[in-house]
Amino acid sequence: MNEKRLCGLMGLCVRARQATFGMDGCLQAIRTEKAGVVLLDGEASEGTRQKYEAACEHHGIPLVILPQGLLQEATGRSGVAMAVAPGGLADQIRSLSGL
Repeated sequence: MNEKRLCGLMGLCVRARQATFGMDGCLQAIRTEKAGVVLLDGEASEGTRQKYEAACEHHGIPLVILPQGLLQEATGRSGVAMAVAPGGLADQIRSLSGL
């Protein structure tokens, strides 16, 4: 995984308003299938990770576990998850992640 390129794409998602943050927002995007990919920070607790894994698996949305701290470094926002809207940016993130 090319972390520098991934950081750039994540920042671009935020600037393009293609990103959703927060537990409620991300889970809502997953449930309504308005997420093309979900990014989860490596510092997320085991319970949080299981919740996202179950939701993403149920709805067929790819989940990418990021190295610890990469989400905040790339977006400037604290939190453990980011849902990216379907489209070109989500496709590029998936391909960079090997999905």
